[in-house]
Amino acid sequence: MITKLFADYLKSITEQKAYSANTIKAYKKDLEPFVQFLEKQHTEHPSTPKNDPLFLRLYLHQRIEEKVSNRSLARFLSSLSSFQTFLSQTEKNKAYMFKLPKMKFSSKIPDFVPMSEINKLFETNRPLSETKKYGFQRDFMIISLLYATGIRREEIANIKLADIDKQVQTIAITGKGNKVRMVPVGENTFSELERYLVHRERFIRDKSSKSPYLVLNKFGNPITVRSINRLVKKFAQKQGIELTPHVLRHSFATHLLENGADLLLIKEILGHASLSTTQKYTHVTAEAMKKVYNKAHPRSGAKG
Repeated sequence: MITKLFADYLKSITEQKAYSANTIKAYKKDLEPFVQFLEKQHTEHPSTPKNDPLFLRLYLHQRIEEKVSNRSLARFLSSLSSFQTFLSQTEKNKAYMFKLPKMKFSSKIPDFVPMSEINKLFETNRPLSETKKYGFQRDFMIISLLYATGIRREEIANIKLADIDKQVQTIAITGKGNKVRMVPVGENTFSELERYLVHRERFIRDKSSKSPYLVLNKFGNPITVRSINRLVKKFAQKQGIELTPHVLRHSFATHLLENGADLLLIKEILGHASLSTTQKYTHVTAEAMKKVYNKAHPRSGAKG
């Protein structure tokens, strides 16, 4: 369908003679790969809204991975805006319209980072004396858990020990609107979590802390969202990467999608508010969620 709409768009702007032949040629060159990409995504994810923002995010991610220049990305978004003006003229075609990002390519941290950067993030060469400290183990665990689960910074700050199910390796996450969802954790990250818990146990004994929260500051009190922002940025910079918790969340979703996970499952894990509109299509069980997660997430640690 999107291929036909694109053909209709090119025909329309050609007949209107509102654009030069060179401009129309440039629009076709900018948009044709995206239209082909969308056609493929719509076929593979038939129950997902045609304008799901993850489609656009994944396409931009792929273009960045291909080392496409910032100018070319800006031109693509401009071309897409023209196509969407055409789509907006018919009510039913609005289902194919995306909310376009306002991207300042020269200064904005990208919404996701490639796997090569993620791998570098976890390849630490810190001195052994540093890695044995509570602060390092905590920071490493936070970054690992943020990327492994896609949870929000305030959600990780609110995790209590009682929320962790060691038997099935899931965490009960309290999200927006106090809605609780079960989030799977891959074997690699769960091992890192358990390693942190050993350090945490020694730490709270030294601090005489009885806090039920998973992540604690240097005083033994629950960590703040601001502190999570700061430590993620600092840890990543030591590895030569610019990063925020939100970028890790987007990277989580993008990499799952790249590896074949269904968008509805990704939304279930992320706890998106828009789930209420997608649940009529499917119901994702905890068992199915874990199975697909293990297959699709790069750091799940699952064998086979």
